[in-house]
Amino acid sequence: MLNRYTVIALTLLSVTFGCQFKGNNTNEYAYIGGEIINPKNKSIVLFNTKGKIVDSITLDDNNRFIHKIDNLQPGLHSITHGGEYQMILLEPDDSIMIRLNTYDFDESLVFTGKGAKKNNYLLKTYLSSEKEAKKLVEYSKMEPEDFHEFVENRRLKQLEDFHEFLLKNKESEFFKSIVEANINYNTYADKEIYPFAYFGNNKMIHIKDLPETFFNHRKNIDYNANHLSHFFAYNRFLFSNIDNLAIKDYYENNPYHSKFNRHAMCYNKNKLDLIDSIISDTAIKNNLLKYKAREYISNNHTEDEANELLNHYLAKSTNEDDKSYMKELVSSLKLLRQGNPLPNIELVNYNDTHHFIDSIITKPTIIYFWSSNSKSQYRNSHYMVEKLKSKYPEMDFISINVNDNDDKFWKNIINNYNFPTINEFKFKNSKTARKTLAVNYLNKSIIVDEDGIILHPNVNIFRSDFDETLKTLLQKKHLIVKQDAL
Repeated sequence: MLNRYTVIALTLLSVTFGCQFKGNNTNEYAYIGGEIINPKNKSIVLFNTKGKIVDSITLDDNNRFIHKIDNLQPGLHSITHGGEYQMILLEPDDSIMIRLNTYDFDESLVFTGKGAKKNNYLLKTYLSSEKEAKKLVEYSKMEPEDFHEFVENRRLKQLEDFHEFLLKNKESEFFKSIVEANINYNTYADKEIYPFAYFGNNKMIHIKDLPETFFNHRKNIDYNANHLSHFFAYNRFLFSNIDNLAIKDYYENNPYHSKFNRHAMCYNKNKLDLIDSIISDTAIKNNLLKYKAREYISNNHTEDEANELLNHYLAKSTNEDDKSYMKELVSSLKLLRQGNPLPNIELVNYNDTHHFIDSIITKPTIIYFWSSNSKSQYRNSHYMVEKLKSKYPEMDFISINVNDNDDKFWKNIINNYNFPTINEFKFKNSKTARKTLAVNYLNKSIIVDEDGIILHPNVNIFRSDFDETLKTLLQKKHLIVKQDAL
């Protein structure tokens, strides 16, 4: 609920920008403006419906901005600020103002002006879907029939609520299609993710035993919905759907009751083959090819395996930038093989002192990463590390912030959550360091020994098998004995 001061501030914004929004509007342009509270830098980057940069908009001395978009292409645009990302639906004659606080980006975001109602509704459905997605592990304990009924009833209720909104608000058919897509594809994604959560790797063969109607949604899928190509719900569905479709071929080439291996070469090649065969839209195809190939290559595979999948990918992608990126990733990962010394990157500590990483490693160490833009991730990672410190007193833990924002944002988070400042660092050169260490996922961690030699280049401290992985590594280094309890 908005407090009185927020309402006053929004009213003042309307007065400030109102006269600028008026005029001889045509159906060829729209306005976007607003105010950023606690800005992380002095600009906002605006992207068009194709994900291409339209302009970089400079904030004024009051941290406000206004921008006219000429030759508007109606659809889902996006803005970024300090690493945060927000989609905005823009149609001809819109004049939308935003107000947000970077310390609580999504939850503080409010739209006003012409076109605001549809964006506030879209934001509401996005936040609701995000909350439901976090509960998916819990929901996945349901039996298949119960789960299917639950998510379908939820979807129908969301659609019913939306249609009631439309009875009171006249909006475009395009807006209607976008909200319905968000509701539907989030539910479809939940259904595609469910088998992995419910059956687990040992029993994925039983995906064939799900109720006949479980995957009925696949009859309604548009694999080439370009207007949704940058939409989170749509991509969330596609990623999981491709994983599931490839399972059929996997079990045609592996023993019927064998343990499912998501890192099998045949399975990952087949995912790329499926993407290439069922998707014709260039942007969607190239995006999926890149992320599915990266997903495999980023894990701890041999150099030959990484090159084999890379070549399979290169033969299918038509995006030269993506192909160059993937080649560089494979090159970086060659240096991060087990047994190699950790690249000696430069860090900055909480007290603004510069260090090369090899100078601060004195015993076996877990290096983990976090972003100021992902509140749940940085909270959870620090809390998890506190638990690990008590379980593994023989280990050190180095925390690295990956952002290139002003240092005050990094330090504010550390102070606000009372994170211990010792062993808190950020990259001196974030772009270069992230590429060198192949930090493509925030939940990636690197384990090294006391000499900075890589024991494992890519582990996830949140995985259920992490303790066993670490215990095995420490046993090999003779740092713990086998009978030690975790």
